[in-house]
Amino acid sequence: MTRGFRDWQNWSGSVACRAAFFAAPTSEAHVADVVRAAARAEQPVRVAATGHSFVPLCATEGALLTLTGLVGVISADPAAGLATVWAGSTIQQLGPRLRAQGLAMANMGDIDRQGIAGAVSTGTHGTGRGLGSISTQVDGLRLIGAEGHIVECDAARDPELFHCARVALGTLGVLTQVRLRVLPAYRLHERKWEEPFDACMEGLHGHIAATRHFEFFWRPRTDRCEMKALHPTEASPASVAGRGGERIGWSDEVLPTERTVKFNEMEFAVPEGAGPDCIREIRALMRARHPDVAWPLEYRTLAADEIPLSPAHRRATVTISVHQGAELPYARFFADVEAVFRNHRGRPHWGKHHTHTAAELAALYPEWERFQAVRRRVDPRGRFLSDYLRRLLGA
Repeated sequence: MTRGFRDWQNWSGSVACRAAFFAAPTSEAHVADVVRAAARAEQPVRVAATGHSFVPLCATEGALLTLTGLVGVISADPAAGLATVWAGSTIQQLGPRLRAQGLAMANMGDIDRQGIAGAVSTGTHGTGRGLGSISTQVDGLRLIGAEGHIVECDAARDPELFHCARVALGTLGVLTQVRLRVLPAYRLHERKWEEPFDACMEGLHGHIAATRHFEFFWRPRTDRCEMKALHPTEASPASVAGRGGERIGWSDEVLPTERTVKFNEMEFAVPEGAGPDCIREIRALMRARHPDVAWPLEYRTLAADEIPLSPAHRRATVTISVHQGAELPYARFFADVEAVFRNHRGRPHWGKHHTHTAAELAALYPEWERFQAVRRRVDPRGRFLSDYLRRLLGA
């Protein structure tokens, strides 16, 4: 672990910190050494990947780790539908490496630059009514605990830790290995088209029901929606050559979108039935109070799960994301939109802007205290907590 201040900031520039210690371990043993050294120095430990969280989940004045030295597929079992990967791998790095083994992730998000550990820890997701977040694809975890020991957990080994660790914000230890449930490599047929907002809403239920992955972006300047439907296919890419708005490719190539312009983002998960009314209210708010905002809203679906801190905990979910350019002010706009989300009992994405307090979050999560009990058991001294996380979790 390198002593001496190290400056770090996230992808959008909305978060920055100066860490007193920095480490880039290349083995689990090295990670364990860093955790033990930080404990001796009475410094908290946080891990940063590519910085695609817009809130201070990674920021620390203590020890900051990067896991970029722990990358790749450790093992794959196509017959069992399992693959174990190093936690420092980005989702983008995993796509072709899994495909080389004839495998693919069941779903991915709109962006694939995140580290797999961060995506799991924050409940990052794609879209599809029958598909859960990336965290629901996890079959087992290996991490370095607060005392610097390797801990393994799954449905058989410390199932209570496993139950909570799939969305834990990095507070239960440093993830080093993730065992994923995977599918045989598959292709997706992508179709894109535009419709006026009212037409989109009229056909929304049918599109969601008929498509494995459906989402749309509402563009404020035109009041039109960019629709995107993805469905598995056996057809070859050549079969849609020349068709406007269509393509066929491997899932890891088609699911993510290239994002080159930096932005800040707020996203909330609302009950599925509240999704249409919620986006209508945000649209009306933006047209009345924020007509200058040109960035689109994104509307996706997400299956319910049982993970205590998952935004989709025990409810079929719609997620709605709002954006603003990284160079533009966003506080007033996001505050107005957050009020709408609150009215629909929305749960904030852990890695995106929100102002919810620990008491408010506890009221939204039925198993909030179950998670807190596990956290206190495995990290009684709060070695994986920053000031921000202490406030967020009420720890």
